[in-house]
Amino acid sequence: MDGRWEYALLLLGCLAVTAPLEFLGDGVYRRPAELVRAVLPVVLLFTAWDVVAVARRHWDYNPAFVTGLRLPGALPVEELLFFLVVPLCAVLTYEAVLTMRPKGIRLDDAVPDLAAHRG
Repeated sequence: MDGRWEYALLLLGCLAVTAPLEFLGDGVYRRPAELVRAVLPVVLLFTAWDVVAVARRHWDYNPAFVTGLRLPGALPVEELLFFLVVPLCAVLTYEAVLTMRPKGIRLDDAVPDLAAHRG
């Protein structure tokens, strides 16, 4: 397989694995305005950060593992997709966990207080 598609295929795999959570959760895709409010700040912040980092040559992307399609600012299209896909998968997972937890149990009650266990 051509390595240029690895990043894109990894993102597609993330979407495929979390897609069924839409049916277990609270209908993330049926609330597009809320989804945009959750994902857009991440996309804007980290896209800007990456564009600056690439422009300053702090880092770049190995052309062997990206398609070669670049956005303005020399950002690989896969990187923008990463900033969309990962928060989307996180929201899907979070909503599914909220929906599947036993009724009457808050998430903060279900997660142990790690600070209490420190010496």
